[in-house]
Amino acid sequence: MRTETVNVRKISSVDEGVQMLVNDYITQKQASLMQMKRGAIKKEEFLEDARRHIAEYYQAPPGMTETLLKAFEEYIFGYSRLSPLIDDASISDIRVISYDCIRVKREGKRMDAGVAFLSEKEYRQFIDYIATKNQVNISNLNAIQRFTDSESHPDFILRFTVSMPLVNTYSEPYLCIRKVPRVFPQMKELTERGMMERETAELLIQRFRSGSTLICGGNSSGKTTLLNALKETLPDDMAILVAQQADELTTRYHPDMMFLHSLPGTGESQVSYDLKHISIAGLTMDVDFFIIGEVKGSEALYLLNAACTGQICAATIHASAADRAADKLVDYCMYESRYSRNELMRMMDCFQTLVFMERYQVKQVFACRGWNEERKELEYEQII
Repeated sequence: MRTETVNVRKISSVDEGVQMLVNDYITQKQASLMQMKRGAIKKEEFLEDARRHIAEYYQAPPGMTETLLKAFEEYIFGYSRLSPLIDDASISDIRVISYDCIRVKREGKRMDAGVAFLSEKEYRQFIDYIATKNQVNISNLNAIQRFTDSESHPDFILRFTVSMPLVNTYSEPYLCIRKVPRVFPQMKELTERGMMERETAELLIQRFRSGSTLICGGNSSGKTTLLNALKETLPDDMAILVAQQADELTTRYHPDMMFLHSLPGTGESQVSYDLKHISIAGLTMDVDFFIIGEVKGSEALYLLNAACTGQICAATIHASAADRAADKLVDYCMYESRYSRNELMRMMDCFQTLVFMERYQVKQVFACRGWNEERKELEYEQII
């Protein structure tokens, strides 16, 4: 029975009721949402709590409560209006430009998503919700955030990048979602899809096992897809460590593979572990093969030092051609190193294989033939 002090709100539609419920759970009932996220309470208990909340605080038309509860369940355990896009296996990327402008990349082609939020207010509430759900702070001190949801979807790991109006030219947040398949393709499947010829796949597998490899290319070129498949070809008796910023590299079969990811600091918490820290720690963990998901900074120096001392290594990096990958890695090494550029370039001969990816195809494979002291440059042979 309601007391006089309870503020009962009328609901005129299911959409309105869902937005009211979501707002309540990301503000006054955030603890309950976090308990559910951490597994401290079961889904059924969480939904029963929502049912009681509706009964106590909302006045809904007859028969609406069950429909409202079902819609709320789909919102909380999915991603609202973006859920159909996340479920669609043909979509790899989702970009929300504004509440009524949502774009997707479907099988490599960008197009309109065919869905939209009802209003700017609903979209902003959705941003607040995904931040709360993933325990991310998006205050003015953290106006650009990257985070990963590896639990919500059975088929994909979701990598989010959010930038808030504080740093945007326009008044709405920007949201980008990269979908990383949990069941990623193996080398045989990649050859069947046309990423490379069978002979190229066999050559890459052999070279990947025997020496350090750099895989380069632009955004969404297939670098991570190829690295994910190649590492699965490593023998079971090799101990492998993977350091990455987002949880994009996983394993399907290998029994001795560890994964570490970076932890960014925030304005509220200065605890942070970047790829540099993880790389240093990882190299003390008795591994046979060391992988960095994507080199972006000073961790490059520790990758290079490991490769130079005989550790077999692999990484992805942004570069415009196979023989430009070494230059880019050295650029990153210079952030941290006291070595001269020539000294670092000379050390790069430990990366014996350089692969260039473009539009999910292996375009170039170079073999490093060593340092030419007279010309002060690395020599390469294009083998694919």
